[in-house]
Amino acid sequence: MVSYTPMMKQYLQIKQNYQDAILFFRLGDFYEMFFDDALVASRELEITLTGRDAGAAGRVPMCGVPYHAADTYIARLIERGYKVAICDQVEDPADARGIVRREVTRVVTPGTIMDCLEERKHNFLAAVVEKGNTYGLAVVDITTGLFMVTQIDGRDALLDELTRLEPAEVLLPDIPLYRELAGGIKTRLPKVVASFWSPAAFERGEAVRSLHEQLGTGWTRTGLSGLPLATLCAGGLLDYLKATQKRELTQINRVEIYSAGQYMHLDGVTRRNLELTSSIRDGSRWGTLLWVLDHTVTAMGGRLLKSWLERPLLDVQAIRARQDAVEELVNDSLARQELQHLLKTIYDLERLSSRVVYGTAGPRDLLALKNSLAVLPQVKKVLCNRKALLWQEIAGDLDCLEDVVQLLDEAIDDDPPAGSREGGIIREGYHPEVDRLRQASREGKNWLAQLEAREKERTGIRSLKVGFNKVFGYYLEVTRPNLDLVPADYIRKQTLAGAERFITPELKELEEQILGAEERLVQLEYRLFTEIREKVAAQVRRIQQAAGAVARTDALLSLAEAAVRGNYVRPEVNDGSRITIREGRHPVVEQVLEPGEFVPNDVDLGGDTRLILLTGPNMAGKSTYMRQVALLVLMAQVGSFIPASSGEIGIVDRIFTRVGASDDLAAGQSTFMVEMSECQVIVSAATPRSLIIMDEVGRGTSTYDGISIARALVEYIVRRIGARTLFSTHYHELTELDVLPGVKNFTVAVEERGEDVVFLRRVRPGRADRSYGIQVARLAGLPGEILQRAEEILRELEYRRDGGVVNPAPRDLPAHREEKTTVPKHPILDELVKLDLWQMTPLEALNTLAAWQRSLKQGIRRAVGHGS
Repeated sequence: MVSYTPMMKQYLQIKQNYQDAILFFRLGDFYEMFFDDALVASRELEITLTGRDAGAAGRVPMCGVPYHAADTYIARLIERGYKVAICDQVEDPADARGIVRREVTRVVTPGTIMDCLEERKHNFLAAVVEKGNTYGLAVVDITTGLFMVTQIDGRDALLDELTRLEPAEVLLPDIPLYRELAGGIKTRLPKVVASFWSPAAFERGEAVRSLHEQLGTGWTRTGLSGLPLATLCAGGLLDYLKATQKRELTQINRVEIYSAGQYMHLDGVTRRNLELTSSIRDGSRWGTLLWVLDHTVTAMGGRLLKSWLERPLLDVQAIRARQDAVEELVNDSLARQELQHLLKTIYDLERLSSRVVYGTAGPRDLLALKNSLAVLPQVKKVLCNRKALLWQEIAGDLDCLEDVVQLLDEAIDDDPPAGSREGGIIREGYHPEVDRLRQASREGKNWLAQLEAREKERTGIRSLKVGFNKVFGYYLEVTRPNLDLVPADYIRKQTLAGAERFITPELKELEEQILGAEERLVQLEYRLFTEIREKVAAQVRRIQQAAGAVARTDALLSLAEAAVRGNYVRPEVNDGSRITIREGRHPVVEQVLEPGEFVPNDVDLGGDTRLILLTGPNMAGKSTYMRQVALLVLMAQVGSFIPASSGEIGIVDRIFTRVGASDDLAAGQSTFMVEMSECQVIVSAATPRSLIIMDEVGRGTSTYDGISIARALVEYIVRRIGARTLFSTHYHELTELDVLPGVKNFTVAVEERGEDVVFLRRVRPGRADRSYGIQVARLAGLPGEILQRAEEILRELEYRRDGGVVNPAPRDLPAHREEKTTVPKHPILDELVKLDLWQMTPLEALNTLAAWQRSLKQGIRRAVGHGS
């Protein structure tokens, strides 16, 4: 058996219980890692790998990070999917008999990290249990205290909800059944970390016990007890948190039950295609609906607005309540500006309060909390002057916490240090003993200065000075040339190259008084600070309620600001079946174009028109138009105003999108298979109240197969589902389906100018009789030789279609000659040739066109300026 040093034995005993985590082992001012943990950490953190003597075992791998900077290093490891067990010294080394006692004080996982997080996004830990084809889902954000549960039917619906939530970590019972589910979750959410926990924690008895311990008996009145699977995963999740966090999580004090019936259902495909909160291109916020609507000034408001966009409402009265609140601010610019000014001074109350509860909040956190809460009375005053019922409700929920503000104002200094063990935290006048010790410390420094002056006078040594170090304490330093003047009562303590250091009985007496006062002062201030923090932590529910009111205020304010900036109008939302929008505009696309460039369009779905067959060439704007309709419906049901001259929106229970073409190589699915899978979801789940967007269905297979499938889909939607539908196609044969009830043909207008076409972006009744594919190819810069041959082949195919007979053999192409190319040389044309049009989104295409237009305009201006 290998023999280790006592310290290394202690490390190995602790590590044995945390095999799935990197152990941060506190040694003095560093957290050290050993063995395989050191190899992993040194590689991932790019820190030096060294070694440490472990006894008879020899040297073992070691690396370390400074204690004061550990949070940054831990965050980097968590971001890479690791867990970190923090092992601290739990006794003062001065009091230790032998090895200092150490314990793991917290396990940090991707779903429980508290620091270095994205401000405007929740960091969720989710738990899932399964029975049959029904799933319980519990979700918590320990940084805000948000705790939600639901039950979901069907694995696809579960994966859609997890995709919406984007949890950092998913917790599952540690039994083989859940390994396959974990794989499915990882396929949909590659960045998520799957963790497994004791199955016993997910059994009803243990789950109920965990809920009682965390929430008291009040949880039974929430309705959760009627959701057996939700109860199991909620209890298992709380057990995991208790075991890993090892402290009271009083910020988790209520549970919110939600169901699919409360919100418009948006599957992962639809959220992706509509680019609600992240762009298809790079996953950023730029170019998304959230990017357009988010004018929030607090982190809390930003998180809430994102949640609203992901969960549009179905209740007409709730939507109208939001609209009333937004409209009042749209019409009152002074109130809007005043609220923006006030909210900008409010920190993230949700995360601040959780840090207070966790015991990690420092003096400056409490100062930020005080300054934020101090603004609330002014916010409440503005809200109380609003007439909308929702503003009155929010004002009623806004607890201004004057008692907490008073406590912090009286207790915490206006300029406290960053750390809680540095002193200088407690305001003068709050505690008499602090004031006495602080005075003693200040007077002690005066005493030292007086002693130094007296000793200079007594000895005649003008260079004599009082100094201090941690080894000897206070001392009198005399330079070597003056040593013959040193009095007999000086006691030598240290010899230096150019001086000697001495002490005297009087100096040691002063040292005891000064250092004793300073040490007691720091200890007392720390004790008082922790007491104050605990008093604030006891008010966490009130702080959370105030934070919720601020977040709702900020989110509604953001919608009002977006409406003013974008010249939006309030749509009429009702329980009818019509979607009527006049002069609607795409909220994102119009933002990236020059003012006035975007061409608005109407839509009228419902009543006599249930399905619009939309034809027209590529690049004409069909996809933009269809996405625009879906986004405006979604915005209306969020409670937002919309970019249009008017709108009437009959509630939509679900938006489906079948847009674009892409392979799912990881799942072994071709473009066409992905397309058909998405169509299957639509026809199996859509209802008459749904909105379906289908773009170019069938193009992933042969022409006749594609036409057949597209036509069958249209007929099924019209006859069996009755959903409001926008269906774009290049198959002109489908335009004959306008004989079906509720089917109308619309086309995107183009204007022919010789061999070229101009896209007018105007949607109007009628059908396109041509696809203008060759003209689009000409715009893309294909060589003239190819275009000429394409026109010949097109005429032959059209002739054959009309009953003629042609020679199908390909005509010999002339040898390519560079000097006779018909394509002029120009940088923009070179870029056009390289573009992969099939992989571009409409927004990317418009951005590219806008950039080219600017470049061409600048070139023209330069040419005119030079007389060209």
